[in-house]
Amino acid sequence: MKKVHIYLILITAVLITACGGKEKEENSIDLTSASWEEIEKEAHGKTVNMMMWSGDPKINSYMKNYVAPAMKERHNIDVELSNGQGNAVVQLIMTEKQAGKKSNIDMMWINGETFYQLRQVKGLYGPFVDQLPNAQYIDLDNPFIGTDFQEPINGMETPWGNVQMTLIYNSDNVTDLPQSREDLLDFVKANPGKFTFDNHFTGLTFLKALLIDIAGGKDALAGDFNEEKYNKYSAQLWSYVKELQPYLWKNGEAFPQNVAQMHQLFASGELLFTMSNNDAEVDNKINEGVFAASSRAYVPEFGTIQNSHYLGIASDAVDKAAAMVMINFMISPEAQLEKQNPDVWGDGTVLKLDRLSQEFQEKFQNIPSRKQAPNRKDIQEKALQELAPEYMIRLAEDFRTEIINS
Repeated sequence: MKKVHIYLILITAVLITACGGKEKEENSIDLTSASWEEIEKEAHGKTVNMMMWSGDPKINSYMKNYVAPAMKERHNIDVELSNGQGNAVVQLIMTEKQAGKKSNIDMMWINGETFYQLRQVKGLYGPFVDQLPNAQYIDLDNPFIGTDFQEPINGMETPWGNVQMTLIYNSDNVTDLPQSREDLLDFVKANPGKFTFDNHFTGLTFLKALLIDIAGGKDALAGDFNEEKYNKYSAQLWSYVKELQPYLWKNGEAFPQNVAQMHQLFASGELLFTMSNNDAEVDNKINEGVFAASSRAYVPEFGTIQNSHYLGIASDAVDKAAAMVMINFMISPEAQLEKQNPDVWGDGTVLKLDRLSQEFQEKFQNIPSRKQAPNRKDIQEKALQELAPEYMIRLAEDFRTEIINS
């Protein structure tokens, strides 16, 4: 897998360098002491290269058709987007640092494991969040927003959106929803080949929820990574997964590569369930005609992970000022409102609504209602906080050893 990652990283680096085109001049002012007006002036006419996950057409459209035009119109900032996430971001920045080069990317869409790894290699610029005028509206006291995989963000990344994992099913085909691990095991055995999870971020997030449940629930694994607890409870997790395995899709001998493949299998009827890290995605996919109108989403009683995603600036970025201006817009009430509309993206806001003007409070309250997505207040009661990043790293390694290659 490492060879594959490196190959993809090299391709990404070439593409980013190519799309960067013109030689970029580094910011000429000290951003740490500059006023916001000075930062905006410095950003004018620059180009922001942003690396982000590009696997969802609605998200891509939001960035290309809403954010990018706004940046051009308001600040004469050009926005160039490139595909990349997780290890690709980390390895690219590490490669540039080792070569003593300025970064070809200015800002990135990140969270959790990536945030942790970038901090380790000093790959992030900051703290900068307090300098953003719109940061005053962010609900940083919310542990699901101000903390990323048990790590305080400390101004090194800006919260951008907040979501919770749901399981998606077709109500015409499934009426008795599994609520516990035992229920799920019984359901999978009774419906062989109709359930699975991917071997990427979404599947690992599902495994984390099971691990937390096995460990005793909500706060059982809170805090720093605990080797003793991990060894104890992961052994029980793999025992559970191995009991599921023969009854999974493809007899558990293969797993979908990503959630997009799971969605396709669900839409075709090959699976009875798919999953999403965005609790509103079921409405998006129904509106797009991808999922049947009878599709629904829910959170089982054992709970699911709720987390936020963030925007970071590369420590060696050339256009830090322009990246700050772009991020400030992306966390503005108007941009967050547009993003939360289910017809646009349906991504949960990170803003504390009572800090907004009355006009924007009313606009947020009158966003087109979620139709088949579960009520956010209801699933909040079952929300599990993200674990320390080492848990996900270890789960990814052990899933390959214990399940895929066993």
